[in-house]
Amino acid sequence: MSTEQKVAVVTGASQGIGAGILEAFKDRNYSVVAASRSIKASDDPNILTVPGDVGALDTAEKVFRAAYERFGRVDTLVNNAGIFMAKPFTAYSQDDYATYISTNVTGFFHMTQRALDLMSKQGHGHVVTITTSLVDQPMSGVPAALASLTKGALNAATKSLAIEYAKTGIRVNAVSPGIIKTPMHPLQAHQALAALHPMGRMGDVSDVVDAVLYLEGATFVTGEILHVDGGQAAGHHMI
Repeated sequence: MSTEQKVAVVTGASQGIGAGILEAFKDRNYSVVAASRSIKASDDPNILTVPGDVGALDTAEKVFRAAYERFGRVDTLVNNAGIFMAKPFTAYSQDDYATYISTNVTGFFHMTQRALDLMSKQGHGHVVTITTSLVDQPMSGVPAALASLTKGALNAATKSLAIEYAKTGIRVNAVSPGIIKTPMHPLQAHQALAALHPMGRMGDVSDVVDAVLYLEGATFVTGEILHVDGGQAAGHHMI
């Protein structure tokens, strides 16, 4: 493999946004280390799959050990793995809370810590995290306080890490989507979900992928929370 070929690690890469991000990096001639609970082996020599729970410390260790052994470097980490459950706040169970924290926060912590350790030794790197527009513009019809609690923490950590690592050659950004057409949302709900956006449509996976690719190439951008939400974060709208 050419030493110039870049390497991206993508979590939650088996479907939806993560699968789209994987394909986009592959199309840009990156090697990709793809991680998720249900990821299957790939025949492509430039795609390395690592199954595991993103919230487990040993998953992060396996991912970055495998990346370094196969490709010798990691240029980009995309923290895409996450969960979302819309419930009234008092309806969340202890298991719901533990799952949210494990996947959305602990997974980010372990993966990002190992990525930044490796990138610091290289003297360059980029971390992008997928959060949610609900952090900035909650909706009465979508009760999701645990999403705000966990993803809001990731937005704050993104800015903090961007400043901490600004002089090291490492950039840290986030993409904050609205509601995206993925297998998570049944087709019969699409019309109602589209109406929650000022632009009147749901987002496509390609909209989020385009934002990640923009940030990947934007070498003077760090600490940015890029909203891809059809105008949700801009303000209120009538439905």
